[in-house]
Amino acid sequence: MDRSNIYRATLEKWGEKAQYEQMVEECAELITALKHFERGKIERNDIIAELADVTLMVGQLTWMFGEDKVASAIETKLAKLDALLLDPEGR
Repeated sequence: MDRSNIYRATLEKWGEKAQYEQMVEECAELITALKHFERGKIERNDIIAELADVTLMVGQLTWMFGEDKVASAIETKLAKLDALLLDPEGR
């Protein structure tokens, strides 16, 4: 399965604005599912399904904004996180 072709077709069919809105919706559904999971109202598989939806949208938006740019930003964030982990104060 070629994800790039799927992402391209999705954009052609629905457009960028719709994909931004879809990402917001999927994130909101994950947030809601996590809160329900904390209260024991849903199962782990429900979280996994929502994570899959968000992961697909992250992939699509990463493709839209530039995989190299997102990868660079991730490396910057990982370096910052690594420094925080080494800080005995955790700041």
